[in-house]
Amino acid sequence: MMLREKLIEQCIQAMKRDDVKKELKQMFHPVIDMIMQEIYPYIYLSVVFVMISFLLTLSIFILLLRTSYFRQLALVPSLNPD
Repeated sequence: MMLREKLIEQCIQAMKRDDVKKELKQMFHPVIDMIMQEIYPYIYLSVVFVMISFLLTLSIFILLLRTSYFRQLALVPSLNPD
C-alpha cells in the first residue's frame, strides 16, 4: 500500500509542473478538436430547438393573456346606457 501511495503522490507532483501541463494540453488538443468537430451539428441543432421552444412558449403565453383579457372585457358591464 505504501508503494501505491508514493506512486500516486509522484504523479500528482508531476501533474502540477507547468511543462507537464503544457505537454498534456498539446497532446490532447487534436483529440478535443476532433470531438468538437463531431458535436458541432448537435450543438447547433440544440440551439435551434431551444429557440423554437422559446418562441412556442412565448406564443402560448401571449394567447393566454389575450384570451383572459377578452374574457375580462366580456364580463365588464358596458358604460353606455344604450
